[in-house]
Amino acid sequence: MVAGYPWFLDWGRDSLIFCRSLIEIGRIRDAFAILSLFGKFEKDGTLPNMISGEDARNIETSDAPLWFFACCRQLTQTLSKEPLLTQKIGRRTMIQVLKDMASSMINGTPTGVKADPESMLLYSPAHFTWMDTNFPAGTPRQGYPIEIQALWCHALEFLSQVDDSDTQAPWQKHADTVKRAIMDRFWREDDGFFSDCLHCREPVDACHAIPDDALRPNQLLLITLGVIDDQKIMARVVETCRELLVPGGIRSLADRPLAMPLFIERDGQHLVNPHAPYAGYYQGDEDTQRKPAYHNGTAWTWQFPVFCEAWATAFGPPGIPAALAWLGSSLPLMRTGAAGFIPEILDGNFPHTPRGCDAQAWGCSEFARVAHKLTRIQNK
Repeated sequence: MVAGYPWFLDWGRDSLIFCRSLIEIGRIRDAFAILSLFGKFEKDGTLPNMISGEDARNIETSDAPLWFFACCRQLTQTLSKEPLLTQKIGRRTMIQVLKDMASSMINGTPTGVKADPESMLLYSPAHFTWMDTNFPAGTPRQGYPIEIQALWCHALEFLSQVDDSDTQAPWQKHADTVKRAIMDRFWREDDGFFSDCLHCREPVDACHAIPDDALRPNQLLLITLGVIDDQKIMARVVETCRELLVPGGIRSLADRPLAMPLFIERDGQHLVNPHAPYAGYYQGDEDTQRKPAYHNGTAWTWQFPVFCEAWATAFGPPGIPAALAWLGSSLPLMRTGAAGFIPEILDGNFPHTPRGCDAQAWGCSEFARVAHKLTRIQNK
């Protein structure tokens, strides 16, 4: 799976997010081939960040293993759980791979991913999430990023449903603990959204990590993965996130001042105002202009359908027509650049010029997945 033409090859998170669309549209054999490929490389709670032939040494990702869980969970909802979970992946069954991976993440992986024993929130090193530019760190999110917690809780709940062993771990108890911690540590009642990250320089108790006030779209996975189901909270979140929308994309950071500064530095010099890091245009020098803009105002196409899905989840069937109408704003992007494909990113500011890869796999696949899913629900 080519993550993005012409620059990217088979990235872990991209391939697994793409895999979700394959499952939704019924391409089960292709989806399972992707899961089998990545699953055979699982070791001590890690999956490849990228694969080059048999070389899978780049494992610097905290979310690829969690997207693997999400795909397996989705696949068991399409098939019965037995054919998937008893399938051999190398020397282990799929269920054993999943259990080994979760246990390693709780105890600590070689890459530094580790669950906080009290809150069960999952710590992520710098550059390990999808907002992963470095040299300099374009989006410092070291600590407990919100989408990692959404995916982690989703994975733990899945294990509680499928682990039938006599020595069953307390997966559901861990998931419940994560849910409470998310509400206690991330929810900003006065603002109507969740903090994007609890920041800390090394693994510490989550209660001592510092929550930010950055409005970003990563929190939408709490809704689409079913981690929160409070109707009022879901409605407030999606309504607040409307501020991030552009036609066919959703901005990675709101254009509003930050109380908690975001330090983006190079050679000891601030590249942006830490209290106003929003960048509306992705252009200029790579290290000093484009990287700081990449996840701090640039609009992304892959998370835009997630917003549409979250809107429909928050408001139920009456919200689906609006969600599909928003989703339709992606169609003009398919008529420019690489015809029939969706680009990687857009400028956050008008006229929202397409940038980055002309054809981005997860942008295309998430559009297809959500369009198919919402249409299927609407036609029931």
